[in-house]
Amino acid sequence: MRLLSPFSTTPSLNSRFAQLILLAAILTAAGWLYVSSFGGSGQTHIPLVTSHKGTHPIDTLIQDADRISKALLAQETTDVESAARVYRELRGRHPPPGFDIWFKFAQDNKAVIVEDFFDQIYHDLNPFWGVPAREIRQQANDFVHRISVRGGNVTQRTDIDQRPWMDLWQNLVQSIAQHLPDIDLAINVMDESRLVVPWETVDAYMGTEFKSRRLTPISDVVSKYSGLVDLDRVPPPPFDPEFLPYGPYWSLAVAGCPPGSPARSAPLETNFSTPPLLPPEYPLYSYQGYVSNWTLAKSPCDNPNLQGLHGTFVEPISTSTSKKLFPLFGGSKLPMNNEILLPPAMYWTSDPFYSGGAAHGGPWEEKLDKLIWRGAASGGRNTRDNWIRFQRHRFVSMMNGTSIQQAETSSQSPPNFDIPSYTAYQLTALRNGYLGDWVATFADTAFVHLLCFPDEGSELCSYTNPYYKVAKEMPMSEQYANKYLPDIDGNSFSGRYRGFLGSTSVPIKATIYNEWHDSRLVPWKHFIPMDNTFVDIYGIMDHFLGFRGIGGHDNAAKNIALDGKAWAEKVLRREDMQIYVLRLLLEYARICDDNRERMGWVEDLKA
Repeated sequence: MRLLSPFSTTPSLNSRFAQLILLAAILTAAGWLYVSSFGGSGQTHIPLVTSHKGTHPIDTLIQDADRISKALLAQETTDVESAARVYRELRGRHPPPGFDIWFKFAQDNKAVIVEDFFDQIYHDLNPFWGVPAREIRQQANDFVHRISVRGGNVTQRTDIDQRPWMDLWQNLVQSIAQHLPDIDLAINVMDESRLVVPWETVDAYMGTEFKSRRLTPISDVVSKYSGLVDLDRVPPPPFDPEFLPYGPYWSLAVAGCPPGSPARSAPLETNFSTPPLLPPEYPLYSYQGYVSNWTLAKSPCDNPNLQGLHGTFVEPISTSTSKKLFPLFGGSKLPMNNEILLPPAMYWTSDPFYSGGAAHGGPWEEKLDKLIWRGAASGGRNTRDNWIRFQRHRFVSMMNGTSIQQAETSSQSPPNFDIPSYTAYQLTALRNGYLGDWVATFADTAFVHLLCFPDEGSELCSYTNPYYKVAKEMPMSEQYANKYLPDIDGNSFSGRYRGFLGSTSVPIKATIYNEWHDSRLVPWKHFIPMDNTFVDIYGIMDHFLGFRGIGGHDNAAKNIALDGKAWAEKVLRREDMQIYVLRLLLEYARICDDNRERMGWVEDLKA
């Protein structure tokens, strides 16, 4: 939810304002209020959870999520005039040229058109209004990894013969190229994010963007893109992004956090050989122990303990970070990164490794009451001195009944996790000393490759051999036979998430990464959110499975699984990726144009 900007002067302001006030009331009653930060930190979910006496906190969060989902759907627009009106009220300027073509494309493809679904585009692009358009064009054109559109034809340039991600993104752009002006896209081909512009710099750029907002008089509007004739005639000067090939990454990343945020003042950790510090009771931004503020729960700026709990900060595979703002596109990023998000390349592929194929699981009632996870021990470069701080290692250990049993029956604590106190989650299994036995009845988690450094082979890793055994890979199509599918970050985001959302199983998601679709998904309605410490996983499973078949809420888990699947089939389709990218690239072409402050689509106003 945003405050309307003072420059909004359209005749429909009063009616739209009334709608927004009504929506704010609904969301506040439901438990969350959506706000947008002017300084560039993006959309924030402020938890105002409705208290329901006598109900489990997860039941409360589910009820609130259902109200939020209905409130978002109430904003759907069904004609281009309404869509343009909402655009002007929320964005403060006319829609870009080609907006009518975009809307027709979305309608023809049966899209759910809600303006909030495109907020990420403006979070990513708005700072560029503070950079000269010519500079943006030149930077993108000179970058080594580039996808280009010229006259509806899409080409790529890169440094080696084949990069599958480049091929997939080229194919995605080509599928909508007939509607695009000429543009160049610089592409991040790494797993890791690469741009962290200091917050103060981005804030200044956002101030420039805010001041530039105006509804240009119809007679002065420029309705056509200028193109890239200047670059095609005379190549641009060389552009040096000034990538910094060193770390630690945490000290680079926190520069993108707002002043006063916890991460800015947190001491730098350099010793990762000791056990991680996990919350003794409830994690931050939770409602009685369960995630209630998804945006803040996954924000490193607001959770400085993540520097010792996630491989991205412990020791990433590679570090190559720039403090310059230039138009670099990528598939995911941390909240403090400055890339422009595209749908990840592996979401566009038909490879069943990432989707599970056409079949996404049978009926819920035929599934096993189990939690299944298979994956590599990725997340960064795990070594003898730091592996106990990696997120995937921690999760697999926490789901290992034997490890838990040893901790329950001896004075020796596990190397990379703590058993939560009974007072926090009041688990029946924990109170009776049966936590390990109980977890062993439903959890099936294992690595398929240990990825130790130096490499000792897929099934060998001397420093983790006492704790992990390598299992055979399990195709996603087989994993769908189980009800619960945890999804944990690897080197960056997890490429299986879209497949999990489209399955008849329920995803349990923990991440610190943002993706293009985040504003379309409602936690506890379409997936189960999990804190990045994972301390809430036992409580989550206790609520949905119960203890030894008693007290579970299987139907609630089924509803999340099937609601998430039905919603993914409406807003996460390949067509929805095309619609998002078409809208994104029309906006991107405008910020690259010297006439950008006068450009727009105003045919509805002419009528």
